[in-house]
Amino acid sequence: MQETGLAPDKVVFVVVLKACARLAALEQGKRLHSDIIKRGFQSDVIVGNTLVDMYAKCGCTEDARELFNNMSERDVVSWTAMIAGYAQNGLGKEALALYEQMKQEGVQPSNVTFVLLLKACASLGALKQGKQLHSDIIKKGFQSNVIVGSSLVDMYAKCGCTEDARELFNSMSERDVVSWTVMIAGYAQNGLGKEALALYEQMKQEGVQPNNVTFVLLLKACASLGTLEQGKQLHSDIIKKGFQSNVIVGSSLVDMYSKCGCTEDARELFNNMSKRDVVSWNAMIAGYAHNELGKEALALYERMKQEDVRPDNVTFVLLLKACARLAALEQGKQLHSDLIKGGFQSNVIVGSSLVDMYAKCGCTQDARELFNNMSDRDVVSWNAMIAGYAQNGLGKEALALYEQMKQEGVQPDNVTFVLLLKACASLEVLEQGKRLHSDIIKRGFQLDVIVGNTLVDMYAKCGCTEDARELFNNMTERDVVSWNAMIAGYAQNGLGKEALALYEQMKQEGVQPDNVTCVLLLKACACLAALEQGKQIHADIIKRGFQSDVIVGSTLVDMYAKCGCTEDARELFNNMSERNVVSWTAMIAGYAQNGLGKEALALFEQMQREGTKPNEVTYICVLSACAQSRLVDEGRYVFYSMCKNHGVTPTMEHYACMVDLLGRAGCLVDAELFINKMPIQPGSVVWMSLLGAARNHGNVEIGRRAFDRVMKLEPKNAAPYVLLSNIYAAAGRKDELVKIRNEMKDAGVKNMPGCSWIEVDNQVHAFVVGDATHPQSKEILAELDRLVGLMKEAGYIPELSFVLDDVEDEEKEIALCRHSEKLAIAFGLINTPPGTPIRIKKNIRVCGDCHNATKMISKIVRREIFVMDANRSHHFKDGFCFCGDYW
Repeated sequence: MQETGLAPDKVVFVVVLKACARLAALEQGKRLHSDIIKRGFQSDVIVGNTLVDMYAKCGCTEDARELFNNMSERDVVSWTAMIAGYAQNGLGKEALALYEQMKQEGVQPSNVTFVLLLKACASLGALKQGKQLHSDIIKKGFQSNVIVGSSLVDMYAKCGCTEDARELFNSMSERDVVSWTVMIAGYAQNGLGKEALALYEQMKQEGVQPNNVTFVLLLKACASLGTLEQGKQLHSDIIKKGFQSNVIVGSSLVDMYSKCGCTEDARELFNNMSKRDVVSWNAMIAGYAHNELGKEALALYERMKQEDVRPDNVTFVLLLKACARLAALEQGKQLHSDLIKGGFQSNVIVGSSLVDMYAKCGCTQDARELFNNMSDRDVVSWNAMIAGYAQNGLGKEALALYEQMKQEGVQPDNVTFVLLLKACASLEVLEQGKRLHSDIIKRGFQLDVIVGNTLVDMYAKCGCTEDARELFNNMTERDVVSWNAMIAGYAQNGLGKEALALYEQMKQEGVQPDNVTCVLLLKACACLAALEQGKQIHADIIKRGFQSDVIVGSTLVDMYAKCGCTEDARELFNNMSERNVVSWTAMIAGYAQNGLGKEALALFEQMQREGTKPNEVTYICVLSACAQSRLVDEGRYVFYSMCKNHGVTPTMEHYACMVDLLGRAGCLVDAELFINKMPIQPGSVVWMSLLGAARNHGNVEIGRRAFDRVMKLEPKNAAPYVLLSNIYAAAGRKDELVKIRNEMKDAGVKNMPGCSWIEVDNQVHAFVVGDATHPQSKEILAELDRLVGLMKEAGYIPELSFVLDDVEDEEKEIALCRHSEKLAIAFGLINTPPGTPIRIKKNIRVCGDCHNATKMISKIVRREIFVMDANRSHHFKDGFCFCGDYW
């Protein structure tokens, strides 16, 4: 127009400024501003309002405000334009402050003003100011306006007040599709998908026609609920209403089917879409990723590139997560290259996802380099790097990064604390955990249930179960994870009795256990050999429908086996509807622990025939089974086959099993030679296996060499002192025996006190050596005296060499008689009917005297006695033990 010489009027400037606002074309807007000043239109209120709007929509709220302040004349549109500018730029507080100034200057707001201000309150979650606006709306008579009413409903819902929102919605004199859609959105955003779907049914009954936004919201509700049938009904309605070709609706359908687990249906829909945008591709990629089909997600990205569809930051975030889950480093690197080409490397969300991907692929140095080079970092970026360290066993580095985070003034969130507490738990660094606890209180996260659960877990893993329980008791909100954390804490610290008691309290308080609860409790029962309580939990599992869960089923197998019930364990194993490598390994381990090596080998062969690939743990269990049953040739074959044919690199535990295998067979020289030829430095577990074999075969020289090696690695471990003392005592080397006992005393090494547990009438009773605290102590000791008398008549001679204290023989004999398993056996005999099997759990290896005594007791009382010690299970019957006197 300027080229033709015609002067543009105000209308033209207003139209062109609006175009600049839509395009966010700031430079052109500024040139227009200059032309407006030259033409003298800057004092015109309509032009001024449009200039304010243009600057605000271009993100220049300060310039917009300066213009607004300098306007010689302002009307309600001027105020509304400035309020809109603040609201659209996420400056809700400034918008609400301007409204207060507007009222002070006596300017009457319009319905548009209120709509904008209600949106600002909704985005801020500012319920108090929203209620004040509601009051002003009523005073000004706008409450019957359908747009204002819909905005009020939206504000209350976004502030979490769905009941108030629904009451408003119900009282609206006029409702349109937007009103219904806003209420549906309110339910959906607050996790009330069922209510959203019910409202849709009412909407249909009242004859209100939904729009595409309505369907998008409802499909999201179905996706979050996983309600496939209702999703299919919506799909049918969408087709009837003609929205199936809408790209946003189509993308939401793809998302719904994917989140309901129907990726094939989702893909068919995706393929048949007449129009697809980047959101559609993202929906399908997200669907694959959500269903752990990362390879399919990456393949779809390749097709996306072939069709020249430009990915956005969401695409890369989804694909990087898929690579992280798959540990697909090479594909992750290719994505890294692609996103650099696309100019997304400076996006903070993409950058954080890259850090996460490299860390989850084990490349923490690359992740850290990326993190250091990020131009913009938020709390998510820091969390990604902290998580990367923690997940790779680098807890110290995670905690050091938190210190840097604080120095740089970055505010941690609840996720940060959860990650750091887990790092402290894995490192067992109590002091740092306590400092984090202090920071959590200062930041106000102590009431967060997830943080609270992780605090309980940290204290428990650091051995402070009393502190953990106090925290647990004081939690204002507890979920099933809270109870599981405390139960796990007890179980991990050998307090199975307390774990089972807490489960009873859990049931009394009406908290529903989950499959994790059941797994933890079964492990507690296994540790205590509490068969009857294990059976009760089994019954609870069936009632709650967890019996088909493969993890629960595998743990049931483990519990029965550890309680000596291998036949029950095998029946359970055979009846499992689904079995994985853990299930097979649990049953093989059960056979190994009970000295049934041939059965373990047969099951191992069946496992391979049925196509389940053994893992490292499976091989440890098989080798242990061979060692327990002295199947030397079979064990050697398994070990060398594992290495050569199955590509499993032996770990320290595998080598220890081989040493144990050779040692049990009496091949101590071969065992020592095997250790010396190991390609890795032998650990204490390997030398302890040799030392145990030397004790059983009375080889003083090899025993001493093994002892010296263990001492270099674990100088404070009492077990090697005990084993070497046994060797010297059996060999009659009194001088060496006295010397080793003095060495142990001088080193300040204390032997772990023996503790045994027995379950009677669903109650677990614990005994320690010399225990006189039990209410039935007199009866227990009387029964023991009776048994010792009968045993001596049958030829029993106490093996005093197993008492390390330097006392008289009479005192040694009394001490032997008071060993914890003997006390537990006597308690079981006087509190259970004749013929009932007795099951004992002991925290350390059974001594030779107790082993011999238990054999004799089983014959005298004609009972089966099961003793599960730290090394293996012993099954005593008719004067014999199935371990063959070797353990």
